[in-house]
Amino acid sequence: MSPSSSTVQPDTVVTIRYRLDDAQGRPMQSKADEVAYLHGGHGNLLPKIEAALEGQATGFATTVDLPPEEGFGVRDESLVKTIPKSELPPGTKVGGQLRGPGPDGSEHLFHVTKIKGTEVLLDGNHPLAGQHVRFVVRILGVRAATPEEVAHGHAHGEHGHHH
Repeated sequence: MSPSSSTVQPDTVVTIRYRLDDAQGRPMQSKADEVAYLHGGHGNLLPKIEAALEGQATGFATTVDLPPEEGFGVRDESLVKTIPKSELPPGTKVGGQLRGPGPDGSEHLFHVTKIKGTEVLLDGNHPLAGQHVRFVVRILGVRAATPEEVAHGHAHGEHGHHH
């Protein structure tokens, strides 16, 4: 039995408009974003947000408070490191991203936060790690996912993933 496309449930593609606010309700971005995601624990949206949208229909709007533990994580200072500027790929600037070994040796994404003299400061934390944020969201549409979307684990098409 395929899921009804009228409410948010596992293996539906949900198009949402969202905005991130800080803990005081001040917008953290200049405009709201639209995204389509595959619902149902595919790792496309934070679990607390998915839980708030479960069973809801187009037009539903809510605000979800996300402390660091349920949002973008608690800051981990072991993910902050300094490397020699000579190891930086040509053209990399502050705000750029690099992949490299994390503290446990596995590959990790680092953000270039500062270049000073011969040293480069890298931070492997999510830019919003350690911050309490509010996710202000409205459901714009819900539809059944295609078998290909379920197999790939993400939404395709407008506002979704493009191969």
